[in-house]
Amino acid sequence: MAKQQIRTQRTDWQRNHERLVEVASVLVARDGAQVSLEKIAREAGVGSATLHRHFPSRRALLEEVFQGIVERLRRRAGELAGGDPRTGLVTWLEELTVCAANTRGLAAWLAAGADNDPPNGDTCHVVMREATTVLVERAMSVAAVRPGLSPEDLLTLAEAVSLVTEDDPTAARRLLHLALDGVRP
Repeated sequence: MAKQQIRTQRTDWQRNHERLVEVASVLVARDGAQVSLEKIAREAGVGSATLHRHFPSRRALLEEVFQGIVERLRRRAGELAGGDPRTGLVTWLEELTVCAANTRGLAAWLAAGADNDPPNGDTCHVVMREATTVLVERAMSVAAVRPGLSPEDLLTLAEAVSLVTEDDPTAARRLLHLALDGVRP
């Protein structure tokens, strides 16, 4: 009997966790990363205490909401690192910018993470910074970008363009390419 009760509790915990992430994903996409945690709990059909047991902070919830997108972007950066350094960097920045413009709340979340990353953390911002660093270093090694350009500069640029062009990937792409003309050596 005790094993069945534990199994049921685990099933309930997993179901609540998945439901919270699912609801949060929808609400963040619609309302942005500052959506009310109470609203997320209510629409997931759980109490706020349950939400906080699963996610002790907004940061923890949003990290999980954006985790799949960030992992896909990380893999893409790895693919691009195998080709032409300039093309890889530009393609990466374009894909990151368009993805963030299309994913409401992601650009703001990445920008906020720049100041709030815990040391040795594997946060969304850290993952994007590491991916960008590899591509920038490759581009610098063949003089495909200006000396002194930092990965943080390019992440800030991508985040800013994404924020002002949310839901408009065409404008995001166009503005990014205008800005990147200034990156060339």
